[in-house]
Amino acid sequence: MNSSARPRLSNRLVLLMAVATGAIVANLYYAQPLLHQIATEFSAGSATTSLVVTSTQVGYALGLLLVVPLGDLRPRRSLTVAIYLAAAVSLATAAAAPTLWLFEAAALAVGCTSVAGQVMIPFAADLADPNRQGRVVARIMTGLLLGILLARTAAGLVAQVAGWRTIYWVSAGLMVAFAAVLRRALPTEGPRPRLPYGRLVVTSLSLLISEPVLRRRSFDGATEFAAFSVLWTSLAFLLSGPPFHYSRAVIGLFGLAGVAGVTMANVAGRLADAERTRTVTTVSALLLTGSFGLLALGRTSLAPLLAGILVLDIGTQGIQITNQALIYRVRPEARSRVNSGYMVSYFAGGAVGSLSAGAVLAAFGWYGVCGLGAAFGALLVGSALLDHLRPVPLPRAGAGVDRAVSKPQLADRSQAELAPETLDR
Repeated sequence: MNSSARPRLSNRLVLLMAVATGAIVANLYYAQPLLHQIATEFSAGSATTSLVVTSTQVGYALGLLLVVPLGDLRPRRSLTVAIYLAAAVSLATAAAAPTLWLFEAAALAVGCTSVAGQVMIPFAADLADPNRQGRVVARIMTGLLLGILLARTAAGLVAQVAGWRTIYWVSAGLMVAFAAVLRRALPTEGPRPRLPYGRLVVTSLSLLISEPVLRRRSFDGATEFAAFSVLWTSLAFLLSGPPFHYSRAVIGLFGLAGVAGVTMANVAGRLADAERTRTVTTVSALLLTGSFGLLALGRTSLAPLLAGILVLDIGTQGIQITNQALIYRVRPEARSRVNSGYMVSYFAGGAVGSLSAGAVLAAFGWYGVCGLGAAFGALLVGSALLDHLRPVPLPRAGAGVDRAVSKPQLADRSQAELAPETLDR
């Protein structure tokens, strides 16, 4: 998008997009501190109940694959509003579900409709000055991280007072409110390219093959989120049993242990703009892997458990912000599809992590869970070291801006001219 065609991205609008992103991504995490209570109500075991988390992540991956690419085809303001309204319906269904299988089906829909933030993040990257994209993405990702942290805390507190279903009713109302606010606040766009939907979706995946930076960073993101999901799928079961026996409200408060990740998100964004991405990735990977040693010590002790959560979140955010700052430089004219391919990989990794964590927890207990997380971390460290030994050339800030097609230019071109350049370049 040319600077002359770019609407002004004010600090107030960035803040709104950050808050809205945090609110909708929180829907993915409400169940995590409540798994013990959900299992009790539906008389299910830990492995079966862990499928709630897996269903949510699989749904999110489907939304990333099938919905997010529409951001390169449909006006993103109207697309975002429609997703928020669909999320409200999915949450209400989850809140009213009388059986576990129906709740898991609703969780799949909740995940699929929680992708609005992944439409807005590349939208903000388009609107931002190229030399500030890392910082703008970091600010919105700060909102996303706060949504994740506060989701677990809010779910635990609300469940303690009014039952675990109430948080889903509350969030359904919030989604309707954000849909109304965003409809007024988000800028309009010029005509979008007219492309076949099937080709649009296929391109999201083909970019993983054709773009080495996107492929490498997608592997890192998937591995990082697998390790992250290993912890948060298992933690509620540890904290609700001996020696802790914590209540739902206290379990929810553990989400705040990762608040330092908010600071790391902004630091990583500035370092990405300063071209220090490989260093950040390596250090973050080492922190993430080492965190599971602390978490293992936390089996019966609170201090190392909290320290492990803190270190894990710092490592996670360092990798995630660096990854996103880099992938948005790869194909500026196809940011929604780039983001779709990356995030499909990311949440596929999360689904693998949560599914394997449920099985490992049932078979080997907490120490097995920590070993599984450390194994994912070791893969991440290996990828970071490989990037030093056999580096993939990294795009610089502002790279590709001149070849990005502005919206007025898109409006003046025929479909036959536009499709090859947009999809096959």
